[in-house]
Amino acid sequence: MKNLKFIPLVSLFLFFSCSTIRVGADYDSVTNFEEYQTFAFYKPGIDKAKISDLDKKRIMREIEVNLKAKGMKIDADPDLLISIFTKERERIDVYNNNVGYWGYGYGPWYGGGTSVTSTPEGTLFIDLIDKKKNELVWQGIGKGDLIMTTVEKKEARIKEIVTKILAQYPPIIASKK
Repeated sequence: MKNLKFIPLVSLFLFFSCSTIRVGADYDSVTNFEEYQTFAFYKPGIDKAKISDLDKKRIMREIEVNLKAKGMKIDADPDLLISIFTKERERIDVYNNNVGYWGYGYGPWYGGGTSVTSTPEGTLFIDLIDKKKNELVWQGIGKGDLIMTTVEKKEARIKEIVTKILAQYPPIIASKK
């Protein structure tokens, strides 16, 4: 009976562990990120992203909100150009459910089995390009599941991904001694 109380906890853990967003960032360590005060979107780069125009608008809106919250301003002659691109792949998960019983007429794998699930997983790349140098100076990456059943859930997921990626900007660079 104690094991039955444990099952909802395991199910809850599996649900949240599958819906996590993994983020990372890479940057040019000699760049002074305090110099960047303005930004604009790099339309040729954004147009190449293989997602719907609606999702592009959602992503750009969230990028704008996050950068403005950091004190940056959108400008026609910016310090930084913002570009995005995406990748999508199928993540395959295999679960071994071999919970069986020993006893008369039952083998060790009775009542169990293996299940395989396929989940679309997307990766969003946010590139910050120094406009004067025309060089990539920072790149944020976020990966997560793409199962959204409503527009509201899709918007919330995009907001979550973009916010977690841009939480890493500007990078904290340790002083060199």
